[in-house]
Amino acid sequence: MAKIGGAFICLVIIIMDIVAGILGIEAELAQNKVKHLRFLVFECKEPSEQAFTLGLAAAGLLALAHVIANLLGGCICIWSQEDFKNSSANKQLAVACLVFSWIILAIGFGVLVIGAMSNSKSRRASCGMSHHNFLFIGGILCFVHGIFCVAYYVSATAAYGEQHKSHGMDQGRV
Repeated sequence: MAKIGGAFICLVIIIMDIVAGILGIEAELAQNKVKHLRFLVFECKEPSEQAFTLGLAAAGLLALAHVIANLLGGCICIWSQEDFKNSSANKQLAVACLVFSWIILAIGFGVLVIGAMSNSKSRRASCGMSHHNFLFIGGILCFVHGIFCVAYYVSATAAYGEQHKSHGMDQGRV
């Protein structure tokens, strides 16, 4: 039963990250459909309400997928390099995936928000340096985030299971 629940959680995380990635890419496409004038590295463009909405939705789903993976994956604590070296392979993988998922979240969420805010209604046609592909990059990072979050969840639950088996054996010997 626990395996079915774990598979369902992984599926939910992956679906959320895939939908967030698709929304980010769709936001980029919507942004590219608005009028813009480009001269070298300078560009004037109208904001796109659709790109704004899709970009914020992508950022929200990315954050929600991250919260679900971290809450349900549990807490993996390693206090020193020695502790890291002496821990199981599952625990080491969980820590590595956790670190990478946080880095990808920070970059992906930031890029999606920057891309969305550049299309806010409060901004009129803006001119300045060309800032292309923020929403597209954020969408791609959502896919990568899904991979690391699922790897974290699976390895964290495996490490948790290993830890409880070893504690159960120790208590049985006493």
